[in-house]
Amino acid sequence: MSGRRVTMAQVAQAAGVSPTTASFVLSGRTDMRISAAARERVLAAAADLGYRPNVAARALRTKSTQTIGLVSDTVATTPYAGEVIRGAMEAAHARGNLLFIAETGGDRAVESELVHGMLDRQVDAVIYAAMYTRYVTPPKELYGRRVVLLNCLAPGFDAPSVIPDELEAGRTAARVLLEAGHTDGIYAIGGHQAIPATPDGVFAGNERMRGLQEALRGGGARLAGVVESDWGAEDGYREVSALLRDGRRPRALVCGTDRVSFGAYQALAEVGLGVPDDVSVVSFDDQDFASWLHPGLTTVALPHYELGRLAAELILSPEPVLEAAVHRVPMPLRVRGSVAPPAATPHG
Repeated sequence: MSGRRVTMAQVAQAAGVSPTTASFVLSGRTDMRISAAARERVLAAAADLGYRPNVAARALRTKSTQTIGLVSDTVATTPYAGEVIRGAMEAAHARGNLLFIAETGGDRAVESELVHGMLDRQVDAVIYAAMYTRYVTPPKELYGRRVVLLNCLAPGFDAPSVIPDELEAGRTAARVLLEAGHTDGIYAIGGHQAIPATPDGVFAGNERMRGLQEALRGGGARLAGVVESDWGAEDGYREVSALLRDGRRPRALVCGTDRVSFGAYQALAEVGLGVPDDVSVVSFDDQDFASWLHPGLTTVALPHYELGRLAAELILSPEPVLEAAVHRVPMPLRVRGSVAPPAATPHG
């Protein structure tokens, strides 16, 4: 079998039509008077011959390569990457586009090189992504280009941002406890993540805490305490154990992440306290193990797929998207078994 590309002229000859007619049919043009029979012959001939459009030639003609790039720090190698990338890929595919993915590892020199490489290959647009929501400075190569920021914000950079709605997520967590009857004895474990490495807290923590406290106040409740820590399982275990040693008995815990909740479960179990009979627990992220805990963890999910999909839809929109609007993607609540009405036990 020959490896040479089948041409439009060969398709036209096999179908018994002019090259112009074949071109109109294969490009999807419907504004020309072409009979249904002729259209069917062209499509059948293209399929029989294995015709593939010449993308390079079409790009020269249309000024579009129908490709977009996704440049991230470490998204592609995290456990959450699959859904973010799947959302972007499916949105791109639905519009006849290919998605090129590159990862920088947080190295600015590598980032510049990868962005240059994508632009040299004439991608139509670039999704600039971060593993966790934060403020960023996009590379200078992207200024003036068609760009969407994914899971990050860049004040002064004229491009839309797509981020999870962490503020509303905090309100959601508060409503879960309020609806169960909790008004006091509520502790936030992990808090803003205001630790030495991030003394001002992280974006997600600050937004979640603001929403949490707003909604609790609106419901006539309050936090009994905010424990600042990192967001690992060991941190949840350590901080909840310390609370209990100090004689404080929480009725409810709002944990910064599911990993913090995992540690909290262990600390409570060690002193004979059960979830949710003695202490209710609500969390954020909806990692895989949240449903494996006993009882299952009620948590506000990060919308990974929806983030990737919306970023691609925005960048492929026929409308200009250079306006620096922030698109907040809802974070759905996963209700499981870790929240119940407050126990009638003393608390600190």
